[in-house]
Amino acid sequence: QVQVVESGGGLVQAGGSLRLSCAASGSIFNRMGWHRQAPGKQRGLVARITSDDNTYLADSVKGRFTISRDNAKNTVYLQMNSLKPEDTAVYYCAATVAARDYWGQGTQVTVSS
Repeated sequence: QVQVVESGGGLVQAGGSLRLSCAASGSIFNRMGWHRQAPGKQRGLVARITSDDNTYLADSVKGRFTISRDNAKNTVYLQMNSLKPEDTAVYYCAATVAARDYWGQGTQVTVSS
């Protein structure tokens, strides 16, 4: 059974940092990524990393966020620096296997101005 569990969200002041973790189990995942959804907005892709460490970062977070992965632990990390109020959202982890996405429950990130 596939499980995806996020952790690391919280409240931080603008300019601060947070690190999100996502642990997936139950399969070998060829791709893992972070998406976010702010109130009243659609969920969108923030960052993604493949099993061979190819990465993607949305333009809005380039230079501030970094995604990394520990394949042995099936865990992906999102290091978020220089956070802005507009980064406030629920962050969801998605783990992909055989073109199917498995989602975590989400973790809230709130950035105060």
